[in-house]
Amino acid sequence: MSETTESTQPMKAQKNPRRKRFWITLLGFFIIIALGVFGGYNSGITVRTDAEATQISASLGVEFERGAIALAEGRYDHARQHFEYIVQHDVSYPGAAEGMAEAILGMSFTATPVPTLTPTLTPTPDMRGVEAIFANAEALINAGDWANAVAALDQLRKEDPSYRTAEVDGMYYFSLRQNGYDKITKEGDLEGGIYFLTLAERFGPLDSTANNMRGNARLYITAATFWEINWEQAVNYFGQLASFAPNIWDGASNQTAGQRHYYALMRYGDQLYNKNNDACGAYAQYSNALAYGALDEVAAKNSKKAYEICYPPTATPEPTAIIIVDTPTETPTTP
Repeated sequence: MSETTESTQPMKAQKNPRRKRFWITLLGFFIIIALGVFGGYNSGITVRTDAEATQISASLGVEFERGAIALAEGRYDHARQHFEYIVQHDVSYPGAAEGMAEAILGMSFTATPVPTLTPTLTPTPDMRGVEAIFANAEALINAGDWANAVAALDQLRKEDPSYRTAEVDGMYYFSLRQNGYDKITKEGDLEGGIYFLTLAERFGPLDSTANNMRGNARLYITAATFWEINWEQAVNYFGQLASFAPNIWDGASNQTAGQRHYYALMRYGDQLYNKNNDACGAYAQYSNALAYGALDEVAAKNSKKAYEICYPPTATPEPTAIIIVDTPTETPTTP
């Protein structure tokens, strides 16, 4: 009976330990492969990124070297292109901004090696002799007609290079110095002013006023190279200039260094707020711009939002109710 009962019971499936180990081993194998592939992928990305950074750095070094060579050889347009490429990829690359500014100056000098003069600036040949030409140059200097004075002195030197050499050199220096100074301060012709002051320096060292003015003009040109390209650097350079020469101006834009600094502060604030998500940094730029005047519509809108993010209102604590409990007093009993 028991044998019959046992034979009618279902048989329990026997587990195969070898098959179980096989699947576990296979799963582990695939996990190892997956981890290896993932690690290799990340490693490949890192290697590629590092390689690209190294390649860009090497490329910038080559561009700087080529720009320096072109600058030394007087090929200013080529030099500008090399330095401009560097600034677009790494604005803080040492010497790139200065090289670009120098190339731009060189281009302006190359384009006009002889100053552009109005028809009255070229005197007609004077046949009265060197004495008369000398007297005419003196009269032009006394009248403050610097460009015509230089033209008269050029004619005098052409007629007789040895005539009153020391005096003529002094007249050259004074006329060129004054012409360069006036071009910067009165005409906003920064490149032209630098050019004439540099010519004056051939006849003697510049005085501190003229030399400082030339330095300010160069700094303005350097700052302008970052205009609408890198607002952070525009703020940096125009901020420096605005601190000691806010009224130096550029005839092309008809804006002073102070005005440029004011506008650059607002645009840099917009950049920090909209692109960099730096509300506090943006608000700092807007606050500095307010020192010059009211913000424009875009900056004012962003400034308000930046302030709310950077200085959120603090929650006002709810007043705590004070419950006054009257303490009963005992009524004294009369004995």
